[in-house]
Amino acid sequence: MGIHAWQPCLAGLRLTQNNADAETNMDKPYDSLDQHFNLPHIRSIGTDRPMQWLRMGWDDMRENLGASLSYGVILAAVGYAILSYAADKPYLFMAAISGFMLVGPIAAAGLYEISRRHEKGEKASFAGSLRGLARNADGLAMFGAFLAIALIGWERISAIMFALFYRGEISNVTNFVSGILSSGTNLYFLAAYVIVGAVLAIVVFSLSAIAIPMVMDRETDTITAAMTSLRAVQTNFDTMMLWAVMIVVLIGIGFASMMIGMVILLPLVGHATWHAYRDLVR
Repeated sequence: MGIHAWQPCLAGLRLTQNNADAETNMDKPYDSLDQHFNLPHIRSIGTDRPMQWLRMGWDDMRENLGASLSYGVILAAVGYAILSYAADKPYLFMAAISGFMLVGPIAAAGLYEISRRHEKGEKASFAGSLRGLARNADGLAMFGAFLAIALIGWERISAIMFALFYRGEISNVTNFVSGILSSGTNLYFLAAYVIVGAVLAIVVFSLSAIAIPMVMDRETDTITAAMTSLRAVQTNFDTMMLWAVMIVVLIGIGFASMMIGMVILLPLVGHATWHAYRDLVR
């Protein structure tokens, strides 16, 4: 049989192979990341793991109480100062609360270092954690810049949404809250604010959930760490969304207690995030 007679058969084989490859790629929806990044393997975990992370984070905090609470006091004081400044600026007040969660991953970097050292059986002091930050200064600075841009963008978006949608007195936070609760005229504003804020929060969380602990641990570049975090969230979406909700609830309790509870809750979440990274990344 001549070569021309084989061509239809060869074309059919190629088509069959292409279809098989397409089906294989559909079974591996995140393989496109591997074409551009050398990512570590991500474990699939159950929805019970976030509670385990909190328990292990509590153990880390208890074993390194002085160093952990030092970060809690500092971050709570900074948060209180920011909220006090924004108290008579409702749009800025709301942006500050939500923005505090956006920059939380970089603010807790010292806590990751404490957990890292504690895991290795090394002395984990406040001063030692600062040296760990200096060791990873370049990577932390780059990720901090990304989170700062996200925070500034959210503050601008928040101001625009107030100008476009909010109707009522906004001279202070009390008037703003009463206006939201007692009037139906601001339902569009509230819905738009929550939806836009949630979308931004999910994007930032997906890129930063375990990225900074990975930078601290492996001294990898920030882009690879962000893509690893994205894959971890995609692979364990239900678990990571549950973890995100738990973080929001815990930090919300901290705000509701006028930042007093934040002295304990921030270190707890920070240490637990380290264990989330160790659990997800082989």
